[in-house]
Amino acid sequence: MSRGLSLTARLAALFAALTATLLVLAALLHGRMLDAHFHELDLHELHGKLVLIRNTLQQADRATPLQARLDAVEAALVGHDNVGVRVRDADGRVLRLIHPAHFTAAQRAGQAVEAAEPGWEVDGHPYRGLRGSIALPATEAGAAGAAQPPLEVLIALDLSHHTHFLASAQRATWAGVALAALVAAVFGWFAAHRGLAPLRRVTATTRELSAERLGERLDPRDAPAEVRDHVEALNGLLARLEAAFQRLSDYSADIAHELRTPISNLMTQTQVALSRPRTSAEYQDILASNLEEYERIARMVGDMLFLAKAEEHALAHATEAVELAREADALRDFYEALAEERGIRIERAGEATVRGDRLMLRRAVSNLLSNALRHTPDGGRIALRIESAPDCVRLAVSNEGEPIAPDQLERIFERFHRASPRRDRHGEGAGLGLAITRSIVRAHGGDITARSQDGLTTFTITLPTG
Repeated sequence: MSRGLSLTARLAALFAALTATLLVLAALLHGRMLDAHFHELDLHELHGKLVLIRNTLQQADRATPLQARLDAVEAALVGHDNVGVRVRDADGRVLRLIHPAHFTAAQRAGQAVEAAEPGWEVDGHPYRGLRGSIALPATEAGAAGAAQPPLEVLIALDLSHHTHFLASAQRATWAGVALAALVAAVFGWFAAHRGLAPLRRVTATTRELSAERLGERLDPRDAPAEVRDHVEALNGLLARLEAAFQRLSDYSADIAHELRTPISNLMTQTQVALSRPRTSAEYQDILASNLEEYERIARMVGDMLFLAKAEEHALAHATEAVELAREADALRDFYEALAEERGIRIERAGEATVRGDRLMLRRAVSNLLSNALRHTPDGGRIALRIESAPDCVRLAVSNEGEPIAPDQLERIFERFHRASPRRDRHGEGAGLGLAITRSIVRAHGGDITARSQDGLTTFTITLPTG
């Protein structure tokens, strides 16, 4: 079937082809049944004529000559113009022909017929025959009443009436098949056109969708069951696209906002430096200050690239045995100097081993410790607890300090999100640390949650043991 045909046209053609196929099969079956029925009727009539001829020949008086008996047979068949009879004796001589036009020239000349139920055609007319043998009773003139040799009788039945009827029935049948196929195609097209109306409405609505109208949804209530799943799937796709566009819009706004401050600082410092001649030491101070801003921009760009790879599931990581207690102790030693300056205690309890990328997992825990240090008041305490379960390992980082509002607990893992406007801007203060931590944990098949109440905030990383 051509690819250019519409679905409605294909369904209409399918209905027509299916209808025509079924009707053709029915017509062929009906034709065979008619042929078998007429064949049975023809044989019944031929056998009836054979019985009539036998009775006529055998029930005559023994003194009746054979020709007189044959005359009686011919008289009995008056009015049966569709039946022909040929009678031969044992020597093959034709004794009588009744309606000779029903026989071929060779048969009229006495040619023998081998088949018991032969068939032939004369001048375009088909015939069915029946060959039989009739024994004659002994005549009184015979020697000691000896029986006469049997006669061979060939009966021909004209089938023209049957063939004309079958031909007419066949023409009517094929015309009916063609008409039925056409009607089926029309009704199939109409039904398919009406049935696909919801799909056309879906298509029309989809054409009108744009980035500014992603909030629109298709109504699946008037769609048939076959289309409803597609409508719901398309609505789901629109919802995901809308969410992706919203995240992209927010992401672009956040990037512009985050980069505006360091770029503005760089421009201001450069303008001030160029406003008048300065000493070499002053230029070095300005360049050092600019270097800090460049480092902050580079770190932000690197973090954003890391998150972009995480969203595309392109984070490649090694699979090795990682001792969480050892990594936690190393990080505790790293942050110990900063913690002692503010009188903060960092405690670690428990141990467990997981499989994953050691550097990536260390970065995730480092982000949590750095975040805890920024939000722990002077003289406070930070606790790292490692717990091993049969199917998972949990690492929790808890710190004292100002609690996080319940409506912010889920959003703190979003990029550039800050739970508090007073949040410090040093280190990972760009708002990417927790987002990176979640991406690393999910890349290892785990999850991270946050809980904040009664002046204690806890981030819990759950990793599979396998």
